[in-house]
Amino acid sequence: MALHFGKIPTELDGEQVQEYLFMLQNRSQSPSQTYFKHTVYGLRFMLKSEGLPYEYLHLPSIKNEKKLPTVLSKEEVWRLLKSCQLLKHKILIGLLYGCGLRCMEVRGVRLQDLDFDRLQLKVVQGKGKKDRYVPLSKHLVRGLKTYIEAEKPKVYLFNGQLQERTVGGTSRSPGTCFDSRYSQRGVQWAVKQACRSAGITKDVHVHTLRHTFATHLLEDGLDIVTLKNLLGHENIETTMEYLHIARLDVQKAFSPLDTLFEKCR
Repeated sequence: MALHFGKIPTELDGEQVQEYLFMLQNRSQSPSQTYFKHTVYGLRFMLKSEGLPYEYLHLPSIKNEKKLPTVLSKEEVWRLLKSCQLLKHKILIGLLYGCGLRCMEVRGVRLQDLDFDRLQLKVVQGKGKKDRYVPLSKHLVRGLKTYIEAEKPKVYLFNGQLQERTVGGTSRSPGTCFDSRYSQRGVQWAVKQACRSAGITKDVHVHTLRHTFATHLLEDGLDIVTLKNLLGHENIETTMEYLHIARLDVQKAFSPLDTLFEKCR
């Protein structure tokens, strides 16, 4: 904008700013809308840095795009689990889907958080610094016991690479190592690798498994309040967004082709 007008934006009047933003919105290049948004965000940051209100340049509001999350079918989740070559990755994906955990939560699972007798997992200090309990499937418990017996983790269920403890940039002593949690990148890689092996073409991320957990529970008949508590949501409005995705029996949509074929073939 400064190059276009030959002066810094705070020296422009509202009409000039509106003229420039209008030009951005009507450019023929494909990233014009994204460029427009970042221009407005950049101007907001500049005004904030200068201690000026947004109204100073008559900046427009940016509407948040409402996008529904990607959700896997139960068949796709089954293929995902079957495609895991490492037991560690199968248990990891099993926890993400079976317990609806966030990435940071699954990385933070400790052995002491697992209660096999009560079939529960304690999620310690999740988002919003809150603890909560989520149910453990008996099928997942069997896998967890096998994994723990084989891998023998000490503190965290999923350990990352052993790292050498250093003080002031130098090792405290040769060979002194400690267990680290599985990295966020490691979790992301495990999910992406399983999707490739399973032949799943949807845009799947770690959080997709949490969305799938919530949607499948609603479709299986769980009430919305219990689901809110399992997900650790602050407001039920956040949980209710899954009602737009879940295919509930009382309002399950269908294609008119289904009834057409039934009546006319």
